[in-house]
Amino acid sequence: MSLEIKVPAVGESITEVILAKWVKKDGDHVEMDEVIAELESDKATFELTAESAGTLKLIANEGDTLEIGQLVCKIENGGKAESEEPKAESAEPAKEEKTSAVTNAEAKETTIKVPAVGESITEVTLTRWLKQNGEAVELDEVIAELESDKATFELPAEAAGILNTVANEGDTLEIGAVVATISGGGDSKVENKTSKVESVSTAQAQKSGSSYADKSPSPAAAKILAEKGIDPKDVKSTGVDGRITKEDAMKAESQKPKAESSVKTASVTLTPPVPSSGKRDERREKMTSLRKTISKRLVSVKNETAMLTTFNEVNMAPIMELRKKHKDSFKEKHGVGLGFMSFFTKAVTEALKDFPAVGARIEGEELVYSNFADVSIAVSAPKGLVVPVIRNAESMSMAEIEKEVVRLAVRARDGKLGIDEMTGGNFTITNGGIFGSMLSTPIINAPQSAILGMHNIVERPVAENGQVVIRPIMYVALSYDHRVIDGRESVGFLVKVKQLLEDPARLLLGI
Repeated sequence: MSLEIKVPAVGESITEVILAKWVKKDGDHVEMDEVIAELESDKATFELTAESAGTLKLIANEGDTLEIGQLVCKIENGGKAESEEPKAESAEPAKEEKTSAVTNAEAKETTIKVPAVGESITEVTLTRWLKQNGEAVELDEVIAELESDKATFELPAEAAGILNTVANEGDTLEIGAVVATISGGGDSKVENKTSKVESVSTAQAQKSGSSYADKSPSPAAAKILAEKGIDPKDVKSTGVDGRITKEDAMKAESQKPKAESSVKTASVTLTPPVPSSGKRDERREKMTSLRKTISKRLVSVKNETAMLTTFNEVNMAPIMELRKKHKDSFKEKHGVGLGFMSFFTKAVTEALKDFPAVGARIEGEELVYSNFADVSIAVSAPKGLVVPVIRNAESMSMAEIEKEVVRLAVRARDGKLGIDEMTGGNFTITNGGIFGSMLSTPIINAPQSAILGMHNIVERPVAENGQVVIRPIMYVALSYDHRVIDGRESVGFLVKVKQLLEDPARLLLGI
């Protein structure tokens, strides 16, 4: 009796995970609730535990991407194995006889696979069987026609015998896939005919001193050589007994123009390339599972959303003056510094009240609107970008927001964020300004519909009341999904954020 272990649900927005590491190996004995593997989503790493005691049988491999509910492994109950041992021993002679019989049969069986037909072709279609299942075929007899997106070609038999078809007409097959097998010794007529051919070929080989197949092209190779006008005698053969394969013909095809070009360029004086004086070392690193998942999700967002970005600029002087005036007393009272993130978070929560579509999301054919503001904060962690969530930010004070930002940032950098701390969220703020970014177009954090990008603060000349003055300016960018948010709403939302930041008193008054 075996128990199937499947990928558990790990969050409302997570549909797949990566099997990062097996803690236990195949065949190991495990106890109930013992950790057997580590799974990794784009947001966090978590453990997979055994649901019962028994022997572990692995199904998935490390690095596999698994959907929620997909089978990962099985746990076998080892109770029946011992009781069945005598039965297995008594049946051992019969198994040995059967194995020897199968081995003898397989020794006469030839597997026909889809050959390589070009460096850019990865699959072909089986358009027609020229020989039917159970028919006798001869060596090099054409048994089927295969078709790629570029050409149609023939599939010859690689041995004489009885044809056993595996693929069906119309099937799409990858290069190397099994098409059919040929069993030898099944038909006396085939054996007699083959023996006659072999006797004639042997006599010819004795006269010529070479194999009967030497310099003899296969049907596919003969067709290529005929089209290019190449004599088989001039082709280097690599097949069995000197036979010219299709690959040999294709190489001969490419060698001919090379020979001509070498003749043409023989009289040209070639100048050797000037060697570089600097070092040209390279270093390769395997992408982590988290990095691969992040890459996949970002590309998916770009392809599946109607994303565009609108920009504005914010005069940061009022906030900077307010911080300079009250930062010491604020830290003394609340035990945390007064940063820019609390101002932006409060401004976003107020703007979402006036423009609820900016915090909406698409689920199937419905738009989901929230009457709360769960604001995601993008944090650069050692393993990659993570986005923890500040829950119900609209009801929090500036001090509470600053404390939550610090708490989440520390947990992110220590790699201790849990799934519950990163799931959900209906709007995201990312601050590229701490790295010196002047302007950017941030990518939406799906399934959300908008993200606000903060940038560095630079003193710039601006016009105020007919005069040019110097002010600390920050460019802000709002990327949004046009399927959910119209231009009027996106621009209105960003203007509202600008107004609240340039007049911080409005945040206290809620206007």
